[in-house]
Amino acid sequence: MTARTPRLSRLRRLTPGRGEDGVGRSGRRRGATPKVVALGGGQGLSASLAALRRITGDLTAVVTVADDGGSSGRLREELGVLPPGDLRKALAALCGDDDWGQTWARVIQHRFQSEGDLHGHAVGNLLIVALWEQLGDPVQALDLVGRLLGAQGRVLPMSAVPLELQALVRGHDPARPEDVDTVRGQATVALTPGEVLSVQVVPSAPPAVPEAVAAVLDADWVVLGPGSWFSSVIPHLLVPELLDALVETKARRVLSLNLAPQPGETEGFSPQRHLEVLARHAPKLALDVVLADEAAVPDRESLADAAKRFGAAVELAPVARQDGSPKHDPELLAAAYDRIFRMHGRIGPWR
Repeated sequence: MTARTPRLSRLRRLTPGRGEDGVGRSGRRRGATPKVVALGGGQGLSASLAALRRITGDLTAVVTVADDGGSSGRLREELGVLPPGDLRKALAALCGDDDWGQTWARVIQHRFQSEGDLHGHAVGNLLIVALWEQLGDPVQALDLVGRLLGAQGRVLPMSAVPLELQALVRGHDPARPEDVDTVRGQATVALTPGEVLSVQVVPSAPPAVPEAVAAVLDADWVVLGPGSWFSSVIPHLLVPELLDALVETKARRVLSLNLAPQPGETEGFSPQRHLEVLARHAPKLALDVVLADEAAVPDRESLADAAKRFGAAVELAPVARQDGSPKHDPELLAAAYDRIFRMHGRIGPWR
């Protein structure tokens, strides 16, 4: 047990109780759908949420809070708030396919175009920050936005304090290709021309949002990725209480790999190398399933060997859009998740 385990014990009191008959303290019988927690940020998390909301009615997104670019970066610098952009994208992804949901998804994603200070700001960012200032509680404010949108799930920040991403990068300056520099800021790390060796967050050991830890501990399945590997996926493993919850939860854990390396951040990475850097940042983390697009894995044996180090099986499935873009198809990804939930390990009571 780690020194942080007592804190996790206190946080477990936030989760609903589970009786032998499967009924929680809320009186709702467990088993209608699996409880799923998805962790990540940006477009990768949005893709995962758009798929998962099709197969479960009990979905929580836990979102990174290290963004420092664009509208989010400006609001963060000016007001000292959490960067709202990735939280907004997650809320938009959870909007339903009816007219209400799709209208609100477009509204909160809308960006102003002007010659003034509003240029580039997203409507949803301003709405979220306004509610934070009104309510003084980031979780309560996000829940309220979710109700307004009719979001099919809950969105939580992974930490209640804004974080700075720092990376050790070899060759960040092309004139010094062998030198290792410390690169600061998520936007800069994501676009570095060098090789990212490791990342950390500042402040180190930031506090987790208790509701996020509670959701992980009470989940049936936890999904990590896809997304920007060093700036959206790995940061969750740098929040000690959240990492402890991921290690100790009785939930099954799925790692969803990207469809292609990202220019800059993971240029030249093989699927198995993504797993290797994940293991370096969280050596105690175990996984149950690694999901990858079958067309994106040229060396299946090497990926299987890398997955075994986590105790995981590899699931290959067609999850990419048919237009050739490196983006996930929500329907195909939903089918892959559904098959994994049904076929791997224990069969949940929702079946």
